[in-house]
Amino acid sequence: MGVINYLKTLFSACKSLLTGLMTTMKVFFRKKTTEEYPENRATLKISERFRGVLTMPVVDGKVKCIGCGICQNACPNGTITVITRSEVNPETGKPKKVLDRYMYDHGSCTYCQLCVNACPYDAITFTNEFEDAVFDRKKLVLQLNPTTEPAPTVEPENK
Repeated sequence: MGVINYLKTLFSACKSLLTGLMTTMKVFFRKKTTEEYPENRATLKISERFRGVLTMPVVDGKVKCIGCGICQNACPNGTITVITRSEVNPETGKPKKVLDRYMYDHGSCTYCQLCVNACPYDAITFTNEFEDAVFDRKKLVLQLNPTTEPAPTVEPENK
């Protein structure tokens, strides 16, 4: 009786092992259902709602940002630094605040979109860019407003 019970258990175990092996071989040889990122770069579709890099769109050679600093105040971790300068308005003769540099530390951004929602002029928005691999963290500090002079190294203030 012990030998018959032993053989039944042995055949049951072999059947279970072969069933698992057949399932593994089916999955191994069938077409991929998901693709890894580097393989599908050319056909990759990213959702419109994806938040990648903060940008400042340029329309007719100008940006909409006036340097009010509302986005800087809305940012919970000091990712944005708005640097302004005063210029005299030639029409009124009064001083006017003008955007000098708009610095964005992409490395510390949490993509919360509070800055975009707070901007009353719709001057900033997120793009679908997502490749952020750099060897030096300083390369993630970006100047968003266009300028002809080189961007200085500005460390964002931590609050």
